[in-house]
Amino acid sequence: MSSITADRRPVLADVFGRPSSRARAFAVDAALVVTGAALVAVLAQVEIPLQPVPITGQTLGVIVVGAALGSRRGAAALLTYMLAGLAGLPVFAGFTGSIAAIAKPSFGFVIGFVFAAFVAGWFAERAWDRKPWLAFVGFVAASIVPFLFGVPYMAVILNMVLGLDYGFVQILQVGVLPFIVGGLIKAGIAALAIPGAWALVRAADRSKDA
Repeated sequence: MSSITADRRPVLADVFGRPSSRARAFAVDAALVVTGAALVAVLAQVEIPLQPVPITGQTLGVIVVGAALGSRRGAAALLTYMLAGLAGLPVFAGFTGSIAAIAKPSFGFVIGFVFAAFVAGWFAERAWDRKPWLAFVGFVAASIVPFLFGVPYMAVILNMVLGLDYGFVQILQVGVLPFIVGGLIKAGIAALAIPGAWALVRAADRSKDA
């Protein structure tokens, strides 16, 4: 699941090497996926209440997990997070979680997180996460992905399920505009944190060689 090919550079999760056996490699990948899902669950509780979609720390967790684990493990971590919430574990914002979350206007963003983590990991696998400015560009791109799923989903829930009358401008006002500045800030934080982690890795390597 995490083999490094010619066009794929190592991500942070790869710097510790790979176990020699396939079973151990699978166990390590599974542990990374569960840990990534848990990190997003924790950051989901950092919340600024808004209606119909709150501002949370989830997006920061999505970007960091995707970049640190790589595209496939990152997407698997967010899929695990989504399924855990639907199964009833209190991992969504506000310590909530149930199958009823599907009917919430914000659930489309949770679906989008799976693909956003993949995109963040894809950029990391091409070494965009090594320099802050490249990381910022890649992470902003990843931050846009949840809106591609979340905004249409929110419009459907609000208008067709709840029977409200939200036009295109209103959907943008409640589903996009409040999140632009926060999204840029979270992408910036990740663009400092991930390259900073790589700097520590390089420093550790130099100390070993000295």
